[in-house]
Amino acid sequence: MMIIENIETYRAAVPLTKPFKTALRTVHTAEAVVVKMECSGGVVGWGEAPPTVVITGDSLSSIEAAVNTVIKPFLLNKNLLNYETLFQGIHTILVGNSSAKAAVDMAMYDCIAQYCKVPLYQFLGGAKDALETDFTVSVNDPEEMGEDAAGYVENDFNILKVKVGKDDAAVDIDRIVEIRNRVGKEVKIRLDANQGWTPKEAIRTIRKMEDMGLDIELVEQPVKADDIEGLKQVTDQVETLIMADESVFSPKQAFEVLKTRSADLINIKLMKAGGIYRAQTINAMAEVCGVECMVGSMIETRLGITAAAHFAASKKNITRFDFDAPLMLAKDIVEGGIRYNGRHITFPTSTGLGISHVHIEGGATIGNPV
Repeated sequence: MMIIENIETYRAAVPLTKPFKTALRTVHTAEAVVVKMECSGGVVGWGEAPPTVVITGDSLSSIEAAVNTVIKPFLLNKNLLNYETLFQGIHTILVGNSSAKAAVDMAMYDCIAQYCKVPLYQFLGGAKDALETDFTVSVNDPEEMGEDAAGYVENDFNILKVKVGKDDAAVDIDRIVEIRNRVGKEVKIRLDANQGWTPKEAIRTIRKMEDMGLDIELVEQPVKADDIEGLKQVTDQVETLIMADESVFSPKQAFEVLKTRSADLINIKLMKAGGIYRAQTINAMAEVCGVECMVGSMIETRLGITAAAHFAASKKNITRFDFDAPLMLAKDIVEGGIRYNGRHITFPTSTGLGISHVHIEGGATIGNPV
C-alpha cells in the first residue's frame, strides 16, 4: 500500500527575461501553484499549475481552492496504488478546474513511478529518452521578431514557433517574411495564431504564405476555440498542416475534432487535459485516427515542464515538443528534473519526475525529506 498522507500548496513566481506576448495575453512573470504530495514510506511527489485565466479560466486562488477544499479531502488516506479509481474520481468530483487537477495528477504519477522505482517516462511507456524543443517568438513588430528569431537560431534552436494573430493578417505576413529572411530556409517555422483569425482570414493568409514559398510547417489554432466548423474549413482549404490547441481540452472535444477531421494535428497540454491521465486518452484516440500530437505547455517552470516532457517522451504518437518556457525565466527554482542543452532535453535516471526541491516565493525552499 502507498497511503496519501498529506497534500500542500505553495505559490511560486519567477520573472521572465522578456515579456511573452501572444494574441491572447502578455506575461511578465511566471506564476504557479506548486503541489507537494506526501505518501507513506517517505515518498514525495510534485506538481505545478500556472494560472491562465484567458485559456483555462484558472487563477491562483481558484487552483488553490480546488486542490485544498475538494481534491485533497477526496484523496487523503487513500491507497495511491488504486490509482485508476483515484484519477477517475478527480475528474468526477469537480467540474472544470483542469489546471488544479493537472497539478495533483502530476504529483500522483510522480509518487507512483517512484514506488515502481523507474523514471516516469518509462512507467508511462518509454518510447524515447530524449526530446528536442522548439523556441517561441513572441508577437511584436516584424523587425523585433526577426531579431529575436535570429538570436534563437544562433543559440542552436532550429524550430521556431512564431506567434501571430494579434493584428491585421497582412502584418503577420510581414512578420514571417522578416523572420524567414533572417533565419534562412533550413529553420523550421511553425505559426500559432492563438484564435486570432477568422476562418476566411486564416485561409487567405495561409494560402498567400504558401504562394510566397515561406515554407510553414503548421499553423496552430487559427480560429476561435469553439469554431470547429471554421477550423475544419481552414484545414480543408489549405495545404499547410493545421493543429488544434484551445479547441481540444477534453477527450470528448478531441473526439469531435477527430470525427469531423477538423485538424491535421492536436496539441495536448496537461493544463487543458487535467493531467497525464486524460492526456493519454486524447493521444490514444488521435493515434487510432492517424493524427499525430504535439505536447505543449503554458508559461511554466521546469517542474510542470518536467511532467509534460515525461509524458511526451513516453508515447510514439507524440512527435512534436514545445517545452521552451523554462528557458524564458530569469531564474530556475527547481532542483532535479529534466535538463536542457540548448534545444535538447534529457531525463534524469532517478525515479518519478526526479525532482528534489522547489524554491518558492519569499526565498523559501520545500523539498523531499532527507
